[in-house]
Amino acid sequence: MKKADLGWLLIISVTICLAAAGLAGSGLKSKSLTENQKLAKQESLDKYLSGLISKGEPGLAAAVLKNGQPAMIYTAGVVDVKSLQPITARSNFRLASVTKQFTATAIMLLARDGRLSYDQSLRDYFPDFPAYGQAMTIRQLLTHTSGLPEYEDLMPAADPAREIEEQQITDRQVLELLIQLKTGDFPPGEEWRYSNSGYVLLGLIIEKASGQPFDEFLHDRIFAPLGMEATILYERNKNTVQSRAYGHTRVSGRWQIKDQSLASATRGDGRIYSSVEDLIKWDQAWRDESLLTNDEKKLALTPVKVRGKGPVDPDGHPAAYGFGWFLNPWEGHPRAWHYGETTGFRTTIQRFYEDGLTVIILANRDDLDPSSLALRLARSFLSSKSR
Repeated sequence: MKKADLGWLLIISVTICLAAAGLAGSGLKSKSLTENQKLAKQESLDKYLSGLISKGEPGLAAAVLKNGQPAMIYTAGVVDVKSLQPITARSNFRLASVTKQFTATAIMLLARDGRLSYDQSLRDYFPDFPAYGQAMTIRQLLTHTSGLPEYEDLMPAADPAREIEEQQITDRQVLELLIQLKTGDFPPGEEWRYSNSGYVLLGLIIEKASGQPFDEFLHDRIFAPLGMEATILYERNKNTVQSRAYGHTRVSGRWQIKDQSLASATRGDGRIYSSVEDLIKWDQAWRDESLLTNDEKKLALTPVKVRGKGPVDPDGHPAAYGFGWFLNPWEGHPRAWHYGETTGFRTTIQRFYEDGLTVIILANRDDLDPSSLALRLARSFLSSKSR
């Protein structure tokens, strides 16, 4: 993930209380901080938040949760530079790779149902896959240890004369690209290497094992049970994103709507759209057993072990990885987290589970590092620990 200078990061603090954040009536109340504590936190944050996003710019939505309750909600900017509608806690952003924790959870639910097992071969679901896939397992797809090559390195270049959405690669086409290869990047289980390809195939496996379209399975088994009413796995010409925030990039000094690339149509690796409001409910599901049992969550948050090169974070530092979550601690605080980075969007969820703290950042602009911002926000709420 690219670094950003947070010295220029400009954020509107639209709300501290939930009613002004658009969360009134949701049943969520902030009980963890007194009003004086909230003001003190705000003063501390103001030391490094350098003002206001310019009028009409894309921005972000953010939440700090303490013991499941919102301690602070921030929104800033507009959902798109054409309509100039303001971002709210209900605005839906493309999650990019934060999608992976949902894909992993869907696999876990199917394992519970007895529809699949973690150590099944890739070729059980894709019989035409070359021999190099025989030793690859679902568990290895989940943990980025399969050795599958990155599909984005195999795609043909875009034709500038055609609309980008007409050229986007699909999940099936990713499978076809991988089937054409004779070998993986390394023997399965030997190393760790981040693989969007693996999560694309997991989406296809979910469809085969469940007998449902991927988007419907996610809705029926995850989104609807948790009350994540506006969260969807977006598929062009099939469904619509409510209260959609569009991604933006700066071109010649001006913000332009740009949130599609050749890889934007693949699903299991990054196609979910969600909001701060819905992700608060997702966080709660990781605090109780409404979706996964404690034993299942423990499995998801168990670091994978490999014989060779191990996990690294987006900056190249040694890390740990489970099922759709990075697991390396920060400043002595155990942490489960992930980032998302795609055309026009930057996102992160950072869960400090022993501290009862979660920070969520969703941005519809591609010029900042939400993980760095999330950690700065987290520092204001975490007690000091030795590294």
